[in-house]
Amino acid sequence: MTQKSWVFNETVPTEMNGQSLKTLLSEYWGLPKHLVYSIRHGERVLIEGSYRPVNFAVTSGEHVELTFVPSDFATPFPNVAPDSAATVEILYEDANLVVINKRRGDKTHPNQPGEVGATINHLAAYLETENTVPYMIHRLDQETSGALIFAKNPAVVPILVANIAHKQITRKYLAWVEGTGLPKDGTIDQPIGRDPDDKRKRLINGTNAVNAVTHFQVIKEEGGNSLLSIELETGRTHQIRVHFAAIGHPLVGDPLYNSSNESDYLMLHSWKVGLILPFSKILKTVTAPIPSHFIDFQKQLESRHE
Repeated sequence: MTQKSWVFNETVPTEMNGQSLKTLLSEYWGLPKHLVYSIRHGERVLIEGSYRPVNFAVTSGEHVELTFVPSDFATPFPNVAPDSAATVEILYEDANLVVINKRRGDKTHPNQPGEVGATINHLAAYLETENTVPYMIHRLDQETSGALIFAKNPAVVPILVANIAHKQITRKYLAWVEGTGLPKDGTIDQPIGRDPDDKRKRLINGTNAVNAVTHFQVIKEEGGNSLLSIELETGRTHQIRVHFAAIGHPLVGDPLYNSSNESDYLMLHSWKVGLILPFSKILKTVTAPIPSHFIDFQKQLESRHE
């Protein structure tokens, strides 16, 4: 990786007219304090080509240039080995981030140094032509398909991570669960912790449990199963899988939480992500197409009535 700096050319928005540069950087654009300090200390924040202190009052329409250097970040270049880009499916991409359609069966990231074959390895190969690397923002379980966000530079990583923490990034999933009769709309609010008997699994009120909230809507019922639209309020490991197993409606095809499966594949798909694009603050919704194993399973259910 040869990149020496990351330069952002932005414009002061109308709603920030008359506000301090610090307010623009920290509150509006969401840069963390340590980055604001670094670019201020290095005089790498320019208004109309000139360095200004952070108490400077900005005017709407003014050009702002921000320059970040590797020493601003604890991990400026993640150690990700590139793998084949042949399977990478881009759903959305701009200068700061990319949303891909993760394949079912691929890990989000490797478990061991130097390991390849994970989603982030494939994306690293794709981004080589842009002289950058992917930065992980969140993850999907290995058997979950669908929309997954990666940053393309280290400056937007804390912005996106904070947006997830503050529930400014929405994540909707599709899932087939066993059984019918769920309310049309519902919420599961049960804390999730580790399973003391199986390190792979999570458990309601398990070890070191933390709050977990899942909202759902029933889209349809078919063949003794229900297709749900699910939105996460929190993002715990295996949250959807644990919550629905706990209420007696485990996900179809779940090898960990369902002992009587009708499918060889986990029926969980990251369907839509809604996010606020860094700096521009534009609202963007990205939808991942319905995967073939979902379509095949629905056809299988429908054929029972023929």
